[in-house]
Amino acid sequence: MLREPAVAGRFYPQSKSDLIKQITSFLPKKIQKKDVVGAILPHAGYIYSGKVAVETACIIEPKKIFIVIGPNHSGIGENFSIQTKGKWLTPLGEVAIEEYLASELLKNSLLLKEDSLAHKFEHSIEVELPILQYFNTSFKFIPIAIMSSDTEKLKEFGNELAINLEKSGRIKDIVIIASSDMTHYEKHEEASKKDKVAIDAILSLDADLLVKNLTKLNITMCGWGPAIILLSYAKKIKANKTKLIKYQTSAAASGDYNSVVGYAGIIITR
Repeated sequence: MLREPAVAGRFYPQSKSDLIKQITSFLPKKIQKKDVVGAILPHAGYIYSGKVAVETACIIEPKKIFIVIGPNHSGIGENFSIQTKGKWLTPLGEVAIEEYLASELLKNSLLLKEDSLAHKFEHSIEVELPILQYFNTSFKFIPIAIMSSDTEKLKEFGNELAINLEKSGRIKDIVIIASSDMTHYEKHEEASKKDKVAIDAILSLDADLLVKNLTKLNITMCGWGPAIILLSYAKKIKANKTKLIKYQTSAAASGDYNSVVGYAGIIITR
């Protein structure tokens, strides 16, 4: 089964040459690779969030497997949706799902459900793939879409993921990507202040504090579920070093400071 691109030509260029040109334009002058176990990347149109995503992704040492966890914006499908078979197509080529590991995660999970429909039109995972492809000539991936708002289940899944990946013996080959944008459609100054509070909680690997601050300040971080999963996973495998690589809002591209979306690129290492 081949999943065709759902947002090529809208969120990122449809032609290979234009896509490569745009990604290249976001590259920093110096790149220092790190052995990253997890990262938070934004998933908006590249013109707005691409620079944050590229400057963060370029740091990640090439790995064999990426597990990309994104929020389910469509409202279609299961709360914890995994696709275990097939390939996804982007303008840079096909990316195959790591079918054996995906099937093992599904078999050993209390929460995951097989569900390709949840992924058919969802952009939060798709937009990460071309950027990962640019920096990784050969990798497989596992897509997981999250629609649950149950904090305890999200933390449970992060712990479960750590246990199952450690049992697989392949955890050193894997990077977890949590796909998320930050505050939506507020003034630049207010969005930046709110996002700093959320980012500080993420950098401290404190899932409960992140949820508390999101609720208290009404921070509209769409991928908070994937972020909670990543933080729980990181703590379980004792990865305790975090770094904010880049933060900016859509105003950097649009010039509109009255209604912005925030974007953060964060890495987690051991």
